[in-house]
Amino acid sequence: MNSIQDTTNKKNLYLLIQLRWLAVIGQVVTILFVDLVLGIPLPLIEMAVVIAFLVALNVVSLLRHRNQDAVSNTELFLELLLDVAALTVQLYLSGGASNPFIYLYLLQVIIGAVLLETWSIWTLLAITSACFIGLTTYNRPIALPRQTSSDLTNLQTQGLFICFVLAAILLVFFVTRIDRNLRARDAHLASLRQQSAEEDHIVRMGLLASGAAHELGTPLATLSVILSDWQRMPLFKADSEVTQELQEMRSQLDRCKAIVTGILMSSGEMRGEGTLRTSVNIFFDGLAEEWRAHRSPAWFDYENVFGADAAIVSDSALKQIVFNLFDNALEASASWVGVTLERRDDMIALQVRDAGPGFAKEMLDQFGKPYNSSKNRPGGGLGLFLVVNVVRKLGGTVTAGNEITGGARVELTLPLASLSPGEAGEADGA
Repeated sequence: MNSIQDTTNKKNLYLLIQLRWLAVIGQVVTILFVDLVLGIPLPLIEMAVVIAFLVALNVVSLLRHRNQDAVSNTELFLELLLDVAALTVQLYLSGGASNPFIYLYLLQVIIGAVLLETWSIWTLLAITSACFIGLTTYNRPIALPRQTSSDLTNLQTQGLFICFVLAAILLVFFVTRIDRNLRARDAHLASLRQQSAEEDHIVRMGLLASGAAHELGTPLATLSVILSDWQRMPLFKADSEVTQELQEMRSQLDRCKAIVTGILMSSGEMRGEGTLRTSVNIFFDGLAEEWRAHRSPAWFDYENVFGADAAIVSDSALKQIVFNLFDNALEASASWVGVTLERRDDMIALQVRDAGPGFAKEMLDQFGKPYNSSKNRPGGGLGLFLVVNVVRKLGGTVTAGNEITGGARVELTLPLASLSPGEAGEADGA
């Protein structure tokens, strides 16, 4: 959380830099206007030194902004204190508390209230209040031209008006930008909390799956022994039809054992351990053939237009999420499932289509959330939920939509870099 706040502070520092440039321009224009147009002599050299200090401070702040990843609350507080110091010197040189621009202290306090932590805000308020009080006694009076009291009142009113307009413009500019940064930070925090909750959910499901796989091991082994005994019995061996059915049962039982073994391996291994070095075309072509053999769809339209092959590493998790996409399409459309594999720059794009009724709007709005399904059965929607989270871990994305001609479309994109043998080696080393 602290790193997110520091990053937000870095954005806010950049806004302070922009605000300071505006203040520099405003001071130059105001000083020249007062001295040349109104004919009120000002200590131009001393004021120019203060402006040069603000310019130097901005240059240093820009270097800080570019070279550092994060900015702390203390740094923002010091930046605002330096701005207050520069403003105090300028006011001291131009009449002190009688200068209508003294109310720019409020601008500093409001900006501090938006940006800083509580202790910093109250400290800044105390310092600006002390500066205000000090300027009532200690200041360099300015020599006003001989004017009537009404002229001086008008001059004071004009100064207050200019101060008000300047402060209002800067506040609107600054606060709206700050609000945008804060909303972006809050949205990012909400996304991280949601991701953390989803990952906790996946961990719980993984533990349940691992426990179920362990529990299923014993009854599957018992059934395997019983089927072996039956296949050796003369009574069953004499009936060819029963023998064929027993062989089919034995085949399906072996498949169940293989699935359980895969679950145990997946739950006990981190990515990069026990992975298979292969290539994009070999891996996805093999998955398509294996899925076609096991699911026997009425029509499976698989098209590989990936082009030049690329080396990757794969594991059971990647295989399972692809099978989940195929299975969901088959459940929605038993007559036809279409799959296209292609390359987009350095990304693998796998598009799975079906000829079913498509996604409802509310399902698209909650796509990838657990238990978001139209199947009306316990655990529905977990397949796509796992797909989205596994792909996100690999740096990819999953999008869903409906085809214009009917049916649903789910597209999975994965960066080749996340599946490259080099990345796998780094994972092993870690």
